[in-house]
Amino acid sequence: MFSSIGLSGNLCRAADELGYKQLFPIQTEAIPVILAGKDLAAAAQTGSGKTAAFLLPVIQRLSEKAGTGNSFVKVLILVPTRELAVQVEEAAKLFSRYLPDRLKITAVHGGVSVNPQMKSLAGGTDILIATPGRLIDLAGQKAVKLSGIGILVLDEADRMLDLGFKDELGIILKMLPEKRQNLLFSATLKGNIEIPGIDFLKDAVKIGVDSSDKPAEPVEQIVYKVDQNSKGLLLRHLINDGAWEQVLVFVSSKRRADNVTRKLIANNIAAEALHGDKSQGARTGALTRFKQGKIRVLVATDLASRGLDIEQLPYVINYELPRSAADYIHRIGRTGRAGVKGVAITLLTEEDQQHMKLIEKRMGKKPVYIDSESISYK
Repeated sequence: MFSSIGLSGNLCRAADELGYKQLFPIQTEAIPVILAGKDLAAAAQTGSGKTAAFLLPVIQRLSEKAGTGNSFVKVLILVPTRELAVQVEEAAKLFSRYLPDRLKITAVHGGVSVNPQMKSLAGGTDILIATPGRLIDLAGQKAVKLSGIGILVLDEADRMLDLGFKDELGIILKMLPEKRQNLLFSATLKGNIEIPGIDFLKDAVKIGVDSSDKPAEPVEQIVYKVDQNSKGLLLRHLINDGAWEQVLVFVSSKRRADNVTRKLIANNIAAEALHGDKSQGARTGALTRFKQGKIRVLVATDLASRGLDIEQLPYVINYELPRSAADYIHRIGRTGRAGVKGVAITLLTEEDQQHMKLIEKRMGKKPVYIDSESISYK
Protein backbone atom coordinates (compact mmCIF):
# COMPACT_ATOMS: atom_id res chain seq x y z
CA MET A 1 0.00 0.00 0.00
CA PHE A 2 2.41 2.72 1.21
CA SER A 3 5.16 1.18 -0.91
CA SER A 4 3.18 2.19 -4.00
CA ILE A 5 3.90 5.86 -3.27
CA GLY A 6 7.58 5.45 -2.48
CA LEU A 7 7.90 4.55 1.20
CA SER A 8 10.44 2.00 2.37
CA GLY A 9 9.64 -1.51 3.54
CA ASN A 10 10.54 -0.72 7.16
CA LEU A 11 8.09 2.16 7.29
CA CYS A 12 5.41 0.16 5.49
CA ARG A 13 5.80 -2.65 8.01
CA ALA A 14 5.36 -0.27 10.96
CA ALA A 15 2.33 1.40 9.35
CA ASP A 16 0.71 -1.95 8.59
CA GLU A 17 1.15 -3.16 12.17
CA LEU A 18 -0.44 0.06 13.40
CA GLY A 19 -3.56 -0.70 11.40
CA TYR A 20 -3.03 1.46 8.31
CA LYS A 21 -4.79 -0.76 5.79
CA GLN A 22 -5.61 1.81 3.13
CA LEU A 23 -4.26 5.09 1.83
CA PHE A 24 -6.28 8.17 2.59
CA PRO A 25 -6.42 11.03 0.08
CA ILE A 26 -4.16 13.36 2.06
CA GLN A 27 -1.55 10.60 2.26
CA THR A 28 -1.74 9.76 -1.44
CA GLU A 29 -1.29 13.40 -2.40
CA ALA A 30 1.10 14.67 0.26
CA ILE A 31 3.64 11.86 0.65
CA PRO A 32 5.11 12.02 -2.90
CA VAL A 33 5.35 15.82 -2.64
CA ILE A 34 7.25 15.63 0.66
CA LEU A 35 9.52 12.85 -0.57
CA ALA A 36 10.40 15.06 -3.55
CA GLY A 37 11.57 17.79 -1.18
CA LYS A 38 8.93 20.32 -2.20
CA ASP A 39 7.15 22.82 0.03
CA LEU A 40 3.55 21.89 0.83
CA ALA A 41 0.46 23.69 2.14
CA ALA A 42 -2.34 21.24 2.88
CA ALA A 43 -5.86 21.65 4.22
CA ALA A 44 -6.69 18.38 5.91
CA GLN A 45 -9.85 17.44 7.80
CA THR A 46 -9.37 16.02 11.27
CA GLY A 47 -9.24 12.24 11.21
CA SER A 48 -7.97 12.20 7.62
CA GLY A 49 -4.62 10.53 8.26
CA LYS A 50 -2.71 13.84 8.31
CA THR A 51 -0.11 12.89 10.92
CA ALA A 52 1.03 9.86 8.95
CA ALA A 53 0.96 11.96 5.79
CA PHE A 54 3.84 14.10 7.03
CA LEU A 55 5.62 11.84 9.53
CA LEU A 56 6.20 8.87 7.22
CA PRO A 57 7.90 10.77 4.37
CA VAL A 58 9.82 13.02 6.79
CA ILE A 59 11.19 9.97 8.60
CA GLN A 60 12.15 8.40 5.28
CA ARG A 61 13.97 11.54 4.14
CA LEU A 62 15.89 11.58 7.42
CA SER A 63 16.84 7.91 7.14
CA GLU A 64 18.10 8.29 3.56
CA LYS A 65 20.69 10.99 4.12
CA ALA A 66 23.41 11.84 6.56
CA GLY A 67 22.50 14.41 9.18
CA THR A 68 23.99 17.83 9.74
CA GLY A 69 25.69 16.94 13.00
CA ASN A 70 24.64 15.58 16.37
CA SER A 71 24.40 18.98 18.03
CA PHE A 72 21.61 20.15 15.71
CA VAL A 73 17.91 19.56 15.29
CA LYS A 74 17.23 18.20 11.79
CA VAL A 75 13.43 18.31 11.67
CA LEU A 76 11.27 20.74 13.63
CA ILE A 77 7.54 20.03 14.04
CA LEU A 78 5.65 22.89 15.67
CA VAL A 79 2.29 22.09 17.28
CA PRO A 80 -0.21 24.22 19.23
CA THR A 81 -0.79 22.07 22.34
CA ARG A 82 0.97 19.79 24.79
CA GLU A 83 -1.35 16.91 24.00
CA LEU A 84 -0.61 17.08 20.29
CA ALA A 85 3.15 17.25 20.97
CA VAL A 86 2.98 14.02 22.98
CA GLN A 87 0.84 12.26 20.37
CA VAL A 88 3.06 13.22 17.43
CA GLU A 89 6.12 12.08 19.40
CA GLU A 90 4.51 8.70 20.09
CA ALA A 91 3.50 8.27 16.45
CA ALA A 92 6.99 9.17 15.20
CA LYS A 93 8.59 6.61 17.49
CA LEU A 94 6.17 3.90 16.38
CA PHE A 95 6.60 4.65 12.68
CA SER A 96 10.40 4.62 12.93
CA ARG A 97 10.86 1.56 15.12
CA TYR A 98 12.04 -0.78 12.33
CA LEU A 99 14.61 1.55 10.81
CA PRO A 100 18.14 0.11 10.88
CA ASP A 101 19.50 3.35 12.39
CA ARG A 102 17.46 4.58 15.35
CA LEU A 103 16.27 8.16 15.20
CA LYS A 104 16.29 10.38 18.25
CA ILE A 105 12.82 11.89 18.66
CA THR A 106 12.11 14.48 21.34
CA ALA A 107 9.01 16.43 22.39
CA VAL A 108 9.15 19.67 24.39
CA HIS A 109 6.17 21.59 25.73
CA GLY A 110 4.94 23.61 28.66
CA GLY A 111 3.19 22.28 31.74
CA VAL A 112 6.21 20.30 32.94
CA SER A 113 9.67 21.16 34.25
CA VAL A 114 12.07 22.51 31.64
CA ASN A 115 15.16 20.81 33.11
CA PRO A 116 14.45 17.23 31.93
CA GLN A 117 13.69 18.60 28.46
CA MET A 118 17.01 20.46 28.41
CA LYS A 119 18.80 17.22 29.28
CA SER A 120 16.93 15.31 26.58
CA LEU A 121 18.17 17.81 24.00
CA ALA A 122 21.82 17.41 24.96
CA GLY A 123 23.67 16.30 21.85
CA GLY A 124 20.81 17.32 19.58
CA THR A 125 17.91 15.33 18.18
CA ASP A 126 16.77 14.15 14.77
CA ILE A 127 13.12 15.20 15.18
CA LEU A 128 11.97 17.84 17.63
CA ILE A 129 8.25 18.26 18.28
CA ALA A 130 7.62 21.50 20.15
CA THR A 131 5.06 24.03 21.25
CA PRO A 132 6.20 27.56 20.34
CA GLY A 133 6.50 29.06 23.82
CA ARG A 134 8.60 26.25 25.29
CA LEU A 135 10.84 26.15 22.21
CA ILE A 136 11.62 29.86 22.57
CA ASP A 137 12.41 29.32 26.28
CA LEU A 138 14.84 26.51 25.43
CA ALA A 139 16.47 28.46 22.63
CA GLY A 140 16.92 31.42 24.97
CA GLN A 141 18.77 29.15 27.40
CA LYS A 142 20.99 27.84 24.56
CA ALA A 143 19.57 24.36 25.11
CA VAL A 144 18.66 23.80 21.46
CA LYS A 145 20.31 24.70 18.14
CA LEU A 146 17.95 25.38 15.26
CA SER A 147 20.46 26.42 12.60
CA GLY A 148 20.71 22.93 11.09
CA ILE A 149 17.02 22.31 10.43
CA GLY A 150 16.29 20.91 6.99
CA ILE A 151 12.53 20.41 7.35
CA LEU A 152 9.98 22.55 9.17
CA VAL A 153 6.45 21.26 9.79
CA LEU A 154 3.66 23.49 11.09
CA ASP A 155 0.91 21.17 12.29
CA GLU A 156 -2.50 22.73 13.02
CA ALA A 157 -1.15 26.07 11.78
CA ASP A 158 -4.48 27.86 12.03
CA ARG A 159 -4.90 26.69 15.62
CA MET A 160 -1.49 28.11 16.52
CA LEU A 161 -2.57 31.47 15.16
CA ASP A 162 -5.94 31.22 16.95
CA LEU A 163 -4.08 30.64 20.23
CA GLY A 164 -2.03 33.79 19.73
CA PHE A 165 1.29 32.28 18.65
CA LYS A 166 1.80 34.58 15.66
CA ASP A 167 4.62 36.57 17.28
CA GLU A 168 6.27 33.41 18.64
CA LEU A 169 6.25 31.84 15.16
CA GLY A 170 7.92 34.95 13.79
CA ILE A 171 10.66 34.71 16.43
CA ILE A 172 11.24 31.00 15.73
CA LEU A 173 11.38 31.44 11.97
CA LYS A 174 14.21 33.97 12.35
CA MET A 175 16.27 31.27 14.10
CA LEU A 176 15.97 28.81 11.21
CA PRO A 177 18.14 28.54 8.09
CA GLU A 178 16.56 30.10 5.01
CA LYS A 179 17.14 26.98 2.93
CA ARG A 180 14.77 24.32 4.21
CA GLN A 181 11.63 22.40 3.24
CA ASN A 182 8.41 23.92 4.64
CA LEU A 183 5.30 21.84 5.30
CA LEU A 184 2.09 23.44 6.55
CA PHE A 185 -0.93 21.43 7.63
CA SER A 186 -4.10 23.22 8.66
CA ALA A 187 -7.76 22.37 9.01
CA THR A 188 -8.58 25.54 7.09
CA LEU A 189 -6.68 27.43 4.41
CA LYS A 190 -9.34 29.92 3.40
CA GLY A 191 -7.51 33.18 2.82
CA ASN A 192 -3.86 33.63 3.74
CA ILE A 193 -2.18 32.01 6.72
CA GLU A 194 -0.24 35.10 7.80
CA ILE A 195 2.99 34.17 9.57
CA PRO A 196 5.75 36.78 9.89
CA GLY A 197 8.72 36.05 7.65
CA ILE A 198 7.20 33.36 5.46
CA ASP A 199 4.44 32.92 2.91
CA PHE A 200 3.56 29.23 2.83
CA LEU A 201 0.96 29.64 0.14
CA LYS A 202 3.11 31.48 -2.41
CA ASP A 203 5.21 28.74 -4.01
CA ALA A 204 4.10 25.62 -2.15
CA VAL A 205 2.21 22.71 -3.66
CA LYS A 206 -1.37 23.13 -2.43
CA ILE A 207 -3.66 20.28 -1.42
CA GLY A 208 -7.32 20.49 -0.42
CA VAL A 209 -7.40 24.27 -0.11
CA ASP A 210 -11.00 24.54 -1.25
CA SER A 211 -12.45 21.57 0.66
CA SER A 212 -11.49 22.30 4.25
CA ASP A 213 -14.82 23.40 5.71
CA LYS A 214 -16.61 20.08 5.37
CA PRO A 215 -16.98 17.53 8.15
CA ALA A 216 -15.78 13.99 7.59
CA GLU A 217 -18.44 11.94 5.78
CA PRO A 218 -18.64 9.11 8.36
CA VAL A 219 -19.92 11.56 11.00
CA GLU A 220 -23.69 11.43 11.59
CA GLN A 221 -24.81 14.82 12.92
CA ILE A 222 -27.83 15.16 15.20
CA VAL A 223 -29.13 18.35 16.84
CA TYR A 224 -31.41 18.20 19.89
CA LYS A 225 -33.43 21.35 20.49
CA VAL A 226 -33.48 21.80 24.24
CA ASP A 227 -34.15 24.37 26.94
CA GLN A 228 -31.00 25.61 28.68
CA ASN A 229 -32.14 24.29 32.06
CA SER A 230 -32.71 20.80 30.64
CA LYS A 231 -29.29 20.33 29.02
CA GLY A 232 -27.81 18.36 31.90
CA LEU A 233 -30.83 16.08 32.12
CA LEU A 234 -30.76 15.42 28.38
CA LEU A 235 -27.01 14.75 28.41
CA ARG A 236 -27.35 12.17 31.17
CA HIS A 237 -30.39 10.61 29.47
CA LEU A 238 -28.56 10.16 26.17
CA ILE A 239 -25.55 8.57 27.85
CA ASN A 240 -27.56 6.21 30.06
CA ASP A 241 -30.37 5.38 27.64
CA GLY A 242 -27.87 4.58 24.88
CA ALA A 243 -25.51 2.78 27.28
CA TRP A 244 -22.69 4.85 25.81
CA GLU A 245 -19.30 3.92 27.23
CA GLN A 246 -17.05 6.52 25.56
CA VAL A 247 -18.32 10.07 25.08
CA LEU A 248 -16.35 13.27 24.50
CA VAL A 249 -18.37 16.33 25.62
CA PHE A 250 -17.34 19.84 24.55
CA VAL A 251 -18.12 22.93 26.60
CA SER A 252 -17.17 26.58 26.25
CA SER A 253 -15.32 27.24 29.50
CA LYS A 254 -13.22 25.64 32.23
CA ARG A 255 -15.89 26.42 34.83
CA ARG A 256 -18.58 24.75 32.72
CA ALA A 257 -16.36 21.70 32.24
CA ASP A 258 -15.97 21.30 36.00
CA ASN A 259 -19.69 21.85 36.66
CA VAL A 260 -20.85 19.35 34.03
CA THR A 261 -18.31 16.81 35.29
CA ARG A 262 -19.49 17.16 38.90
CA LYS A 263 -23.12 16.61 37.92
CA LEU A 264 -22.27 13.54 35.85
CA ILE A 265 -20.35 12.03 38.76
CA ALA A 266 -23.22 12.87 41.13
CA ASN A 267 -25.46 10.82 38.84
CA ASN A 268 -23.11 7.82 38.86
CA ILE A 269 -21.54 8.48 35.45
CA ALA A 270 -17.74 8.24 35.61
CA ALA A 271 -16.36 11.47 34.15
CA GLU A 272 -13.35 13.77 34.23
CA ALA A 273 -12.69 17.31 33.00
CA LEU A 274 -9.92 18.30 30.58
CA HIS A 275 -8.96 21.97 30.36
CA GLY A 276 -6.09 24.42 30.67
CA ASP A 277 -6.22 24.83 34.45
CA LYS A 278 -5.34 21.17 34.89
CA SER A 279 -1.67 20.24 35.26
CA GLN A 280 -0.03 18.37 32.42
CA GLY A 281 0.01 15.20 34.53
CA ALA A 282 -3.70 15.52 35.30
CA ARG A 283 -4.57 16.12 31.64
CA THR A 284 -2.48 13.21 30.43
CA GLY A 285 -3.94 10.95 33.11
CA ALA A 286 -7.54 11.89 32.28
CA LEU A 287 -6.99 11.26 28.57
CA THR A 288 -5.30 7.92 29.27
CA ARG A 289 -8.13 6.75 31.55
CA PHE A 290 -10.67 7.80 28.92
CA LYS A 291 -8.88 5.86 26.19
CA GLN A 292 -8.63 2.82 28.47
CA GLY A 293 -12.36 2.89 29.24
CA LYS A 294 -11.87 3.63 32.93
CA ILE A 295 -14.13 6.68 32.62
CA ARG A 296 -17.16 7.00 30.34
CA VAL A 297 -17.15 10.74 29.73
CA LEU A 298 -14.41 13.27 29.10
CA VAL A 299 -15.66 16.87 29.39
CA ALA A 300 -13.34 19.20 27.49
CA THR A 301 -12.90 22.78 26.43
CA ASP A 302 -11.71 23.59 22.91
CA LEU A 303 -8.19 22.94 24.15
CA ALA A 304 -8.99 19.34 23.25
CA SER A 305 -10.72 19.94 19.92
CA ARG A 306 -7.47 19.70 17.97
CA GLY A 307 -4.98 16.92 17.84
CA LEU A 308 -6.67 14.42 20.16
CA ASP A 309 -6.43 11.01 18.55
CA ILE A 310 -8.86 8.65 20.27
CA GLU A 311 -9.17 5.47 18.26
CA GLN A 312 -12.73 4.72 17.12
CA LEU A 313 -14.35 7.29 19.41
CA PRO A 314 -18.08 6.71 18.85
CA TYR A 315 -19.71 9.85 20.29
CA VAL A 316 -18.98 13.57 20.49
CA ILE A 317 -21.46 15.96 22.14
CA ASN A 318 -21.47 19.73 21.79
CA TYR A 319 -22.94 20.71 25.15
CA GLU A 320 -22.41 24.27 23.93
CA LEU A 321 -21.67 25.55 20.44
CA PRO A 322 -18.13 26.69 19.63
CA ARG A 323 -17.30 30.16 18.32
CA SER A 324 -16.98 29.22 14.65
CA ALA A 325 -17.87 26.66 12.01
CA ALA A 326 -14.20 25.70 11.81
CA ASP A 327 -14.14 24.90 15.55
CA TYR A 328 -17.39 22.95 15.17
CA ILE A 329 -15.82 20.82 12.44
CA HIS A 330 -12.68 20.28 14.50
CA ARG A 331 -14.78 19.15 17.45
CA ILE A 332 -16.95 16.66 15.61
CA GLY A 333 -13.86 15.46 13.76
CA ARG A 334 -12.79 13.68 16.94
CA THR A 335 -15.27 10.98 15.87
CA GLY A 336 -15.73 9.41 12.44
CA ARG A 337 -11.95 9.16 12.07
CA ALA A 338 -10.13 7.06 9.50
CA GLY A 339 -13.37 5.97 7.86
CA VAL A 340 -15.01 4.62 11.04
CA LYS A 341 -18.57 5.89 11.58
CA GLY A 342 -19.19 8.26 14.46
CA VAL A 343 -22.05 10.31 15.88
CA ALA A 344 -21.84 14.03 16.72
CA ILE A 345 -24.65 15.48 18.81
CA THR A 346 -25.36 19.14 19.54
CA LEU A 347 -27.57 20.36 22.38
CA LEU A 348 -29.09 23.50 20.90
CA THR A 349 -30.93 26.21 22.81
CA GLU A 350 -33.22 28.75 21.19
CA GLU A 351 -30.61 31.47 21.73
CA ASP A 352 -28.06 29.58 19.61
CA GLN A 353 -30.28 28.60 16.68
CA GLN A 354 -29.12 31.47 14.46
CA HIS A 355 -25.49 30.61 15.15
CA MET A 356 -26.17 26.99 14.20
CA LYS A 357 -27.68 28.13 10.91
CA LEU A 358 -24.45 29.96 10.09
CA ILE A 359 -22.45 26.81 10.87
CA GLU A 360 -24.73 24.75 8.61
CA LYS A 361 -24.32 27.27 5.81
CA ARG A 362 -20.55 27.09 6.11
CA MET A 363 -20.61 23.28 6.08
CA GLY A 364 -23.16 23.01 3.30
CA LYS A 365 -24.90 20.33 5.32
CA LYS A 366 -27.95 20.28 7.62
CA PRO A 367 -27.95 17.85 10.56
CA VAL A 368 -30.98 15.84 11.67
CA TYR A 369 -33.07 17.86 14.15
CA ILE A 370 -34.91 16.33 17.11
CA ASP A 371 -37.13 18.20 19.54
CA SER A 372 -36.21 17.07 23.07
CA GLU A 373 -39.81 17.60 24.20
CA SER A 374 -40.60 14.31 22.46
CA ILE A 375 -38.19 12.45 24.72
CA SER A 376 -39.50 10.51 27.68
CA TYR A 377 -36.89 10.72 30.44
CA LYS A 378 -36.53 7.75 32.69
